[in-house]
Amino acid sequence: MKRAATLSALACLLAVTAAAPAASDTPAAVRGATTTAGKTSALDTVPRRGVLRVCTTGDYRPFTHRDPATGKYSGVDIKMAGDLAKGLDATPRYVATTWARLVGDLSAGRCDIAMGGVSVTLPRARAVYFSAPTRTDGKTPLVRCTDKDKYRTLAQIDRPGTRVIVNPGGTNEEFARAHIHRATLTVHPDNTTIFDEILAGRADVMMTDAGETRYQAKIHPELCSLHPDKPFTFSEKAYALPRGDDEFKAYVDQWVHLATHDGTYRKYEDAWMK
Repeated sequence: MKRAATLSALACLLAVTAAAPAASDTPAAVRGATTTAGKTSALDTVPRRGVLRVCTTGDYRPFTHRDPATGKYSGVDIKMAGDLAKGLDATPRYVATTWARLVGDLSAGRCDIAMGGVSVTLPRARAVYFSAPTRTDGKTPLVRCTDKDKYRTLAQIDRPGTRVIVNPGGTNEEFARAHIHRATLTVHPDNTTIFDEILAGRADVMMTDAGETRYQAKIHPELCSLHPDKPFTFSEKAYALPRGDDEFKAYVDQWVHLATHDGTYRKYEDAWMK
């Protein structure tokens, strides 16, 4: 009798096991929830919170600018941040950072995304994800128009007597330190006033991304952007995202793809650069 009961229980267990779906038959959403147990995507937390936390430096027009008088942010990527937040049923909240701290602040969870003219670099890509690119760019000189024939090449710039100025902590400083050996290199702490140093004659050249040189030449007719269509380097701008959050990255990638192909991004950019 005991043997019969045991065989009956075993038969029931085998029947239940046979009826259970194999792992490959489980819906992808369920599998994802299982594999990411304990780690919630920003794709879910941002709508629940109702706030998209955006790390941004506020010192890099035309992409991000913080008005020191009002604290209000503006720029191409600030407009994009508003669109991204709206699509997530949230409002943007800007988290002040610097170029030196940007990756660390994002990695530490102080924000959900970093926006504002962020260049894609391999060292940064070791710590964070990058979205699909929004635009291509590259380092090119910005000088007084009266000097536009003196500083067209790196060889012309990197000579004794040339005063090169750069902002700290980002790809501009990295590029300048790699290529300036004989000219005088000065690190200016405030990227919002650095161009005034060239206008005042206290510096001769700043090498920064072509998009920024175009904008500064637009608002300062005395300054000229040299060969912005053929910069010294190739780079791309994108948005930095928390490493490991594949669901959020997939959403942001799709959103960027649409915005860069339906005219949205170009409209925001043209408002600043044309």
